[in-house]
Amino acid sequence: MYIFMRINSIKKAKDLAGKRVLLRADFNVPIENGRIKDEYKLVQGLPTIRFLLRHNCRIVIITHLGKPDGKKNKDFTVKPIAARLSRIFHKDVRFIDEVIGLKAGTAAGNMENGEIVMLENLRFEPGEEENKRKFAKELAKYADIYINDAFGVSHREHASLAAIKNYLPSYAGLLLEKEVLNLEKARHAANPLILIIGGAKIKTKIRLINGFKNKAYRILLGGALANNFFASRGLETGKSLVDAASLEFARGCKVKNLLLPIDAVVADADGSPKIRSINRIEAGDTILDIGPRTIRLYAGFIKRAATIFWNGPMGRFEDPHYKHGTLAIARLVASRSTGKAFGVVGGGETVEALKMTRMIDDVDFVSTGGGATLAYLGGEKMPGLKGIIN
Repeated sequence: MYIFMRINSIKKAKDLAGKRVLLRADFNVPIENGRIKDEYKLVQGLPTIRFLLRHNCRIVIITHLGKPDGKKNKDFTVKPIAARLSRIFHKDVRFIDEVIGLKAGTAAGNMENGEIVMLENLRFEPGEEENKRKFAKELAKYADIYINDAFGVSHREHASLAAIKNYLPSYAGLLLEKEVLNLEKARHAANPLILIIGGAKIKTKIRLINGFKNKAYRILLGGALANNFFASRGLETGKSLVDAASLEFARGCKVKNLLLPIDAVVADADGSPKIRSINRIEAGDTILDIGPRTIRLYAGFIKRAATIFWNGPMGRFEDPHYKHGTLAIARLVASRSTGKAFGVVGGGETVEALKMTRMIDDVDFVSTGGGATLAYLGGEKMPGLKGIIN
């Protein structure tokens, strides 16, 4: 736990002017046909780059993209990200199509003050996800200092997040610092605290539920993970998604302040949307959203909250027939945030749903992390923060 925190922020670094900086960013953005579809993570990482440019630093940006399994794959090249950064900063962000090697080393070594170089996808190299010291040591040759601004993957024990800190003075970027401060505020929240948890599987959320079961006033469940609780209580779930690991947790769960949906929007045997009470689900039904009575029930708790944390959609919100529950929760969280309550939202799909309401700016803090946010709030180890956050 980081109750009394010392954050080794880049703002505290001395003699920063002209330094060669290895900046570990999280620019894992969706790209289709060479175009970035959602720039949220990219935009959130810009302040650190601007800060370094003001100090005339030479910046070597490294990031991962997707899951190429340690092999080069043109579908996962970060070249479009470099091109987009070039347009944003109105200067050439030179893309190097390798991570380690002669080209990368030469490019980093020949940089002038204020220049930016972006290396290829870190995950093209097997040493990254294996946390190989040899790989980290090669990366360290490019710079004088290291900055972690990739909170979203700081729960991973990867070379560019963990091993790298053995070889360079290490600092927190502005985004990482902002993430930690806001999540720490949520972890030591004012009451009543309301947790809203959705999504498909509960595996990554078990620590969070257990960690907050005595702190939260209510934990409101939705999404496919709620199906496991219905099944564990002998209720019909029809063709709805249920997974063994989540079902096992649901059977043994003794959290008294956890609430389940009381009705749902289902796709019936013919594929048509229908509203059903949870005890009226039929064998041919698939549960795909929370129903209107559940929205009203949950709204009553959200409207009384002093702190709100939401992770995970309430259903298949990307389908117009089954988006209403998720969007209703998004609007409720946004309308209660910024003044009345301290609202925090995390997770890629959750942020996507929040954007659909056009109320994202009404939420106090929107985390760039999904699994990392859950890991931090759940008190799990964060290899990327070790030595930077004390």
